[in-house]
Amino acid sequence: MSASLHFPGLMVLLINLDRSTHRRAHMAQRLKEVGLDYQVLSAVDGLAQCEQLMPTVDAAAFRFHAGRDILPGEIGCYHSHLQAWQKFLDSSEKVVLVLEDDMVFNAGFAQALAIALRGGEHWDMLKLAKIRAKQPVRQGFLGNYQLNAYIGPATGAGAYLIHRATAQHLLKRMLPIRAPIDRELELVHRHDYRYFGLEPFPCQPRDEGVSTITGENFNQITRPPLSKRWTKYAEQTRNLFARIFYLAKHGRLFASRTQLQLKENL
Repeated sequence: MSASLHFPGLMVLLINLDRSTHRRAHMAQRLKEVGLDYQVLSAVDGLAQCEQLMPTVDAAAFRFHAGRDILPGEIGCYHSHLQAWQKFLDSSEKVVLVLEDDMVFNAGFAQALAIALRGGEHWDMLKLAKIRAKQPVRQGFLGNYQLNAYIGPATGAGAYLIHRATAQHLLKRMLPIRAPIDRELELVHRHDYRYFGLEPFPCQPRDEGVSTITGENFNQITRPPLSKRWTKYAEQTRNLFARIFYLAKHGRLFASRTQLQLKENL
């Protein structure tokens, strides 16, 4: 199938390391099958640019948050998403779909994307995939999909939509790096925005256990002894209660059965 889907005002960016040619080829085939036109954004190579980018990292804050040192690949991933937002803002488009290069699309992806865009007034950033999405709180329904906030961890930045105003808002707040990109994004109480998920998720990551960030089966991650990781669990607990308070303050802590309005035209 050649690219046939057309959503006015939508930019689609695929983040891919120049050296990850096999991933790029797989995604080209998957996106061709979906019928979605896109642009490839050359990912920031954290391994090659680690020394150059390290001044953008608050190493102590990252260690406190994650319980370990940051990986070069995490630095590159973080800056790749920031560059995707900036490329989007440099365009005239209204919304961007950011994709990492290990996404697999469900049969209903095109329909889910159309519904998400028609319901764009109800979210600021919308997750279309997840690694974890714990303790969802339904904000209402978009068609047959639930629009969920999350009390627990909402990790994974493999596929999401973001509006111009939200990208502008976040770009001012994301440096220095204090946590992995997906962990930073879930801190809604810090960044004050509607960070929701569309469930059931219409796509999911599939890297066969080999990551350009964490290595094969996470073998690049070295965790210190549990006794030295207490700050991570303290930070997770603090963020949990802060997120609960934030959601309650904004009327998002309890499930809603509201059928949210969809625009007739994209």
